[in-house]
Amino acid sequence: QVVESGGGLVQAGGSLRLSCAASEFTFSNYAMSWVRQTPGKGLEWVASINWSGYLTSYSDSVKGRFTISRDNSKNTLFLQMTSLTSEDTAVYYCAVDRTYFHGTGSYTPPIFKGQGTQVTVAS
Repeated sequence: QVVESGGGLVQAGGSLRLSCAASEFTFSNYAMSWVRQTPGKGLEWVASINWSGYLTSYSDSVKGRFTISRDNSKNTLFLQMTSLTSEDTAVYYCAVDRTYFHGTGSYTPPIFKGQGTQVTVAS
């Protein structure tokens, strides 16, 4: 399973760091992603990282503002979010991927994802 944390209410222009604690599977074997969802919309892919952390990819909407990283020794995935805007308000999910997504084409639905953590950006 994966459990997200770190969401909350932040002012526009502010920062948040999301964490995702993984357990009951071999975390270092899997590429991981962050995806988000707003009411009435489908899942939106945000960022991906390969198993080692060497490769990362981002959606155009967050590129340059968000940073995905991982610590395989602690079975933890992170998403550092800066320069937040109201458009970033969503439930953020940590997702376990079948393969690493380079950011082109369509994001393949994950093997599973967590329960999510709410991020609300006040303008």
